[in-house]
Amino acid sequence: MSRDPASAPFRRAGTHQLAWSFLRVGAMNELQYRSNFFLQLLQSVLTLGAGLVGLAVVFGRTTELGGWSRAELLAVMGVFTMVGGIANTFVVPNMQQLVNDIQRGTLDYALTKPADAQTLVSVRQVSIWQSVDIVAGFVVLVVALVQLDDGSDALRRALSFVGLLVLGSWMIYCFWMMLASSAFWFTRVDEMQELFQGLFRSGQYPVRIYPTWMRFGLTFLVPIGFAVTVPAEAVSGRLTGATVLIALAAAVLLGVASRWCWRRGLRRYGGASS
Repeated sequence: MSRDPASAPFRRAGTHQLAWSFLRVGAMNELQYRSNFFLQLLQSVLTLGAGLVGLAVVFGRTTELGGWSRAELLAVMGVFTMVGGIANTFVVPNMQQLVNDIQRGTLDYALTKPADAQTLVSVRQVSIWQSVDIVAGFVVLVVALVQLDDGSDALRRALSFVGLLVLGSWMIYCFWMMLASSAFWFTRVDEMQELFQGLFRSGQYPVRIYPTWMRFGLTFLVPIGFAVTVPAEAVSGRLTGATVLIALAAAVLLGVASRWCWRRGLRRYGGASS
């Protein structure tokens, strides 16, 4: 689909406005069904409770797991819950909608807008009540930090954590974009998405406690280690400069790869107008 280069400034100016409009309308739609908040709250409490029970069982028999203390693993669980909440609030709904549009041939509505299509398909949906997990994860993280009781270099740790949390969320988005873009080639992608959701559950523990082959897969093939373990290392004082550099390089590579998959996929898309 060709576009007039002269309209590029307009596209850049309109992208942010359209993105904000989509986010605002999506949030308003979710707010119409406020009973969903209580259902999500119950689900979050049950899920988080199950994780905490698992930790209690583990540390009822040992004082550390793979060199990680109870408070440090609690921090990992808090980050895991936050990242999951961010993904389920902003990323997953949009990627599921993208897959549906590709399969039904209705992606034309986004492609014909005078803005970057990838940006638009990434911000059309927001599941506002899923943000309960973000809050719950933050509370767990604060409790973990209190238990760690290590105020040394707190500002640097906090800034590193925020930066790496954003970086990790970006990597999760890029990976989901590649999964969703596979719908341009394959008709059945739900299984791959469910597989990723299952793999993501392993992120509630540091990837460093797993065998080498699994640690490599959960870090470089599926970016769970970068998204969860690395931010947790930042707040627990385990972070190294080499890890940060590797994470930055991986984020750039994932961004390039997801953009390539998207653009290559568009070449195969016929749409409802073909």
